[in-house]
Amino acid sequence: MAAKRVRLAKRRKAVGLSQEKLAERLGIERSTVVRWERAETEPQPWVRPKLAAVLKVSADELQSLLDDVTVIQAAPSERMNYMLEHPSSADLVAVAYLHERVRQLDERYDKVPSTALLGPAGQVHGQVKFLRENAANPRVRRALFEVEAESATFMGQLTWDSSQRRDHEAPISYLDEAVHAARQVGDACTEAYATLRKSYVALYGEKAPAKGAAFAAAAAEVAGPASPSLTGLALLHVAEGHAMSGDLKACEGALKKAEAQFDRVNGDDVAAEYYTINEFNRLAGSCFLFLRLPARAEPVLRTTAGALGAKQKSQAIALGNLTLSLIRQRKLDEAAVSLHRTIDTVELTRGGGGLNLAFAAGRELREWRHEPWVQDLNDRLLALVAAI
Repeated sequence: MAAKRVRLAKRRKAVGLSQEKLAERLGIERSTVVRWERAETEPQPWVRPKLAAVLKVSADELQSLLDDVTVIQAAPSERMNYMLEHPSSADLVAVAYLHERVRQLDERYDKVPSTALLGPAGQVHGQVKFLRENAANPRVRRALFEVEAESATFMGQLTWDSSQRRDHEAPISYLDEAVHAARQVGDACTEAYATLRKSYVALYGEKAPAKGAAFAAAAAEVAGPASPSLTGLALLHVAEGHAMSGDLKACEGALKKAEAQFDRVNGDDVAAEYYTINEFNRLAGSCFLFLRLPARAEPVLRTTAGALGAKQKSQAIALGNLTLSLIRQRKLDEAAVSLHRTIDTVELTRGGGGLNLAFAAGRELREWRHEPWVQDLNDRLLALVAAI
């Protein structure tokens, strides 16, 4: 089941604050505000007086807002089993159940290896497609297309990650499916995000920067009228494609356009949580690395790696890139510490991006392969291979 603090969110909006702006006023991450409004966590005692002041309520009124939790019941498994046996009778309650299952699995993405999510996510995706193909009610079919667009995008993400970014065909197939489903219901954000993930496969899997930049530019165009956050994120990957091609001027131009999107983000932007200053800095640091500017990359990546603790797969990527920037500046003691941290994070998540960067850093240490500290790192990397 899911829960929401509807009145808390309404009060925030009533005082004219987005989740991002409220987080800034309180000196916390936006994700913390999201968890409060989803009734997943409670504000810590130290922040409550400031929160009450910003929301212009008393301490008692704040407690009342926090206590008012709306619980959304998911359909029980018996009902779902009935729908799967009689798919023409699928209703919006079944759709809500499946949508909630996709959301729950997606929330676990940064906490567990993708291989652990692939089975359950595949099962849910199959159920969504089956019901959508057989549902008699047009409204239900439309709603199932919306869920299918999200679940297919997630499956594309999981299959690529689980293959350690080696399998390009299956992820693209799922992402194409997501684009098709999103277009059936005019969901520009999901269409743009699925297209953006196709750019990831081109950039990091196929090593095709022009193709990746083209997909990212297409995603930005689709997202433009609907989501400044998603537009900005897509433009960051346009910049990265240019950086991989060695085009500094085009890269900096795309970064500038991406940065300008921050001014357009508001509380109604459904993708705002994906486009934060941390994500901007992570991609900017990656761009500087591709452009052979490790000294420019290092401070940005160092700050970002420290701020991404809650997003461990993204943190592993930032740490891996930070390690590369340090090696290329021959700051070897710091590079060793950073690579150990990268491996620590990858051991928990098995994220393909962080794993690939950890091995890339290991390869760049070959010059010092006879040093005991490098041998220790190589032992850890070999153990990582054995555990996959």
